[in-house]
Amino acid sequence: MNANSSLTLLPIDSMAGQLILHHIGIVVPQIRPVLEGVAESLGAHVDSEIIYDPLQQVSVAFMRSVSWGPSIELIEPGGENSPVSNLARTGGGLHHLCYEVTDLETELRTARSRGGIVIRKPLPAVAFGGRRIAWVFTRYKLLLEYLEQTSPSGTEVSSHSNCHPPTMTQQLRR
Repeated sequence: MNANSSLTLLPIDSMAGQLILHHIGIVVPQIRPVLEGVAESLGAHVDSEIIYDPLQQVSVAFMRSVSWGPSIELIEPGGENSPVSNLARTGGGLHHLCYEVTDLETELRTARSRGGIVIRKPLPAVAFGGRRIAWVFTRYKLLLEYLEQTSPSGTEVSSHSNCHPPTMTQQLRR
């Protein structure tokens, strides 16, 4: 690929249907002081308020590129016990990729069959209007978040997303 070619993100086929890249999660020590600057540096606009999710122990905010592509999610720890606290203390950085999936349970079975570890079972996410998310650590040490396309009632939801899983160390202690 050269500098003049463009990249088109297409859905990935899975045994459970299609995976669509929904957002890229980036941990920051605090969202408010960097939100506008990060958006400007990415050529994006802020697309949500700062949302606190007590189940995930994080606050999140979303931004969207002026061109087509996945959202960018900034993630701030919601306290010392937040699963992203350690990463935030070191300045933050890339945390995860989130894929929207048609069948969350089937996708988790597929991930397990490929050597993935489900580190957070499905639970509702405040930032997604109650749609469920689950977290998988792949055998290649990538953290993936899966977001179901519809709410538990079966209706399409078009809000943003996120929430955060326990670290591998926290999960292994359980």
